[in-house]
Amino acid sequence: MAAETVDVLIIGAGPAGLAAAAELRRQGVQKVLVVDREAVAGGVPRMCHHIGFGMYDLRRFYSGPTYARHYVAQAEKAGAAFWPETTITGWAGPTSAHFTSPRGLGQIEAGAVLLATGCRERPRAARLVPGSRPAGVFTTGSLQRFLYEQHLPVGRRAVIVGAEIVSLSAFMTLGHARVPVARMVTELPGHQITFPYVGMKVWLMDVLRPTPITPEVRVTRLYGQRRVEGVELTHLSSGQVERVECDTVVFTGDWMPEQELARAGGLALHEGSRGPRVDGFFRTTRPGVFAAGNVVRGAETADVSALEGRAAAGHIARYLQGGAWPRASLPIEVEPPLEWIFPNALAPETPPVGGFKFRVRRFCRNASVAIHQGERRLHVQRVGSVRPNWSARLDAGWVRDAALDGEPLRATLSD
Repeated sequence: MAAETVDVLIIGAGPAGLAAAAELRRQGVQKVLVVDREAVAGGVPRMCHHIGFGMYDLRRFYSGPTYARHYVAQAEKAGAAFWPETTITGWAGPTSAHFTSPRGLGQIEAGAVLLATGCRERPRAARLVPGSRPAGVFTTGSLQRFLYEQHLPVGRRAVIVGAEIVSLSAFMTLGHARVPVARMVTELPGHQITFPYVGMKVWLMDVLRPTPITPEVRVTRLYGQRRVEGVELTHLSSGQVERVECDTVVFTGDWMPEQELARAGGLALHEGSRGPRVDGFFRTTRPGVFAAGNVVRGAETADVSALEGRAAAGHIARYLQGGAWPRASLPIEVEPPLEWIFPNALAPETPPVGGFKFRVRRFCRNASVAIHQGERRLHVQRVGSVRPNWSARLDAGWVRDAALDGEPLRATLSD
């Protein structure tokens, strides 16, 4: 096939990619192409048949499929093109890529590229849970695909491993399948379901279908040969072991950005988030290549990803009109218990609008975050109580004191 030439190539048709496509067209960018390996655009929300989508970007709650259709319609109405069942297999140049699809092999030449490939949950094997490989073991995504796309039964009694908002999504999906949940378990000292979803948790798990959440528990074995028959739970504080009978186990959370293209393209990755390093303009370390949404740092909600895609579109449009690309960016490294910070790099004239966001690996009380550059402390901010799987904010006023040609920045948390 002859090479396709576009102004912007967007890889990924989830909320971030579709919101960016619509905004780019609204800002006058002519040829915007969105590619996705799935046959249908919309990303993960189209497989989440429950409410909870759209609070921050659309100012109301939608079901996942309705939310996905909204962004597909916005991108189509704006005039963006969509190529389904198209997989980007590698880079052909700084902002060009090879692809494969039912139409064959080809190449796409673009003025700029936006990586919006999202993230995935670590499956049971990556979590090193012993046992055989029976049927009935899912991640949240595979559970929803199994139920809503393939219309197959998923079991009769389940255990959910994880206790954050995606675990709540798994709980609601199992409710649609009429599968009771025997237990929700987490290795952490408590659940991590926060506003605005805690009300849903109370109604669904405490009132409608009372379900215990057991903290500080690790799944140490799966039982069963052809089908799951139960799980072994080890209580971390006492070492006590118990067996819970079930025929379905859903592993939720524990996110990994889909960063294969970023890695193949030589983009610098952030050690904490494991996604591409980006500055406040969503620019990576490869000129002309931007990244937004959950590819950058694992799972935020769909509406947060959509807002990031929309914001990235503005910076892409300005770049196409002759905007500069920094020769280098200054990484912001994190130390435990911090997990990641976003944006995770500084470049000239790019103070992040709204400041920074960060996440932690454990529950922290009376916490303070400090930013250091070498021996200099640039900033310290009290952030109070923070918990895993929940994003807290950090002010950005300190960026003016950072030496962009100096040592990497370092974020630390004390509690």
